[in-house]
Amino acid sequence: MDITLDKKGNTEASIKINLKEEDYQPQIEEKVKEYRKKASLKGFRPGKVPPSLIKKMYGKGIKVEEINQLISQSLPKYIKDQELNLVGEPLPNYEGAEDIDWETQKEFVFTYDIGFVNDFEYNVSENLKVVKYKLELTDEEINETINNLKEQFNDTENVEEVAKGDIINGKVVQKDGELENETSLDLKQLDEKQTKVFIGAKKGDEVVFDIRETHPEDSDVAVLLSKSPEEVTEVKGEFGFTIESILRRKAAELNQDFFDKVFGKDAVNSEEEFREKVKATMQENYDRETTNLLMLDIRNTIVDNTKFEIPEEFLKRWLLERNEGNISQEQIDKEFTDYVRDLRWNLIINKISEDKEIKVEHEDVKEKARQMIEEQLGQSGLLGQLGDNLDPFVENYLQGDKGNNYMQVFNQARTEKIFDYIKENATLEEKKISVEQFKEEVEKRQ
Repeated sequence: MDITLDKKGNTEASIKINLKEEDYQPQIEEKVKEYRKKASLKGFRPGKVPPSLIKKMYGKGIKVEEINQLISQSLPKYIKDQELNLVGEPLPNYEGAEDIDWETQKEFVFTYDIGFVNDFEYNVSENLKVVKYKLELTDEEINETINNLKEQFNDTENVEEVAKGDIINGKVVQKDGELENETSLDLKQLDEKQTKVFIGAKKGDEVVFDIRETHPEDSDVAVLLSKSPEEVTEVKGEFGFTIESILRRKAAELNQDFFDKVFGKDAVNSEEEFREKVKATMQENYDRETTNLLMLDIRNTIVDNTKFEIPEEFLKRWLLERNEGNISQEQIDKEFTDYVRDLRWNLIINKISEDKEIKVEHEDVKEKARQMIEEQLGQSGLLGQLGDNLDPFVENYLQGDKGNNYMQVFNQARTEKIFDYIKENATLEEKKISVEQFKEEVEKRQ
């Protein structure tokens, strides 16, 4: 077997594999022996079918199979031995493929086009400077969050007269038709003009309204009448709403019952503790957001300052052939800049991981999965219910989706380790900003 590399430029080349009969014939003979052991033909005892007959019946298929197997083993080995940093995968060059005579031909030449990147240098040192934002919370922002929580965990009381923001329950009936429905109407979801007709009505009153003035969208009408949007496209005109009850929201009071609803039983025991817990939770959430922005800025800074050539034309061809029928050349051209930027980043972090021997063990993956699950379940209040069953829950998650969950968490854990290395070695310049200023910084990067 003769394998040669023909470079067509700085980032593209062809690999030519020249096979002679002695390269694949021994494997064919072994395969024929295997077929003889299994073959069962009338007139021959089991295992005694002549090799010539086996070759006549199965020879072409065996030849194709063994040559393909030989190439699939030899091509990756050659690429590894040559230390080629491939982009995408080798693409077979089908020129002349239709002329191959598998029956009689003894020598074969197969060509594969490849794209690659040459070795490059990256800068992860104190000279790499990135701003690390630190949010300063104000009393006003903390108060606003507490008020939102009081609204979120509100109570309701029955009242006699409708006011802005009330919830009214009753029966809605079409005046010139047969539509009717027992329903509930939350005035908080309507604007001031839409709610005006209901304000001041009392329990037992019938309020007559134009359904398209209060509910202009088909989806809104559908909810009011318990129908599908398709069923109400022609519905319009006057309806009567007979009020059976009126509920008014009451903001929750700052008491132990409220504290327990927000943070769990006895997590805090006073208004002062509650306020500090809210502040700490807000700070934790904002710290997570500032960390995400820091990671984005690190990524952009490194990508912008790490120069190496990408085989763009090969990549476009590879993307088109790999996703044949699912993506067009126009889509590739439109999204190619973002794709190349992602590719550059992946190549850089792969090199950092290899150079600095950054490894991810199974325990790292388990711990990362545990953190993700704790965060997700903690928000829904289900974490405490799992108790000692969290470890089996983690294992089941990692085994799910045919191993894709494991690889996804593995990659996240690996990326975090790489970012930790970068943060330890780069210069992070801390800058304190307000929430509004932080939002502006985020918008700049969108």
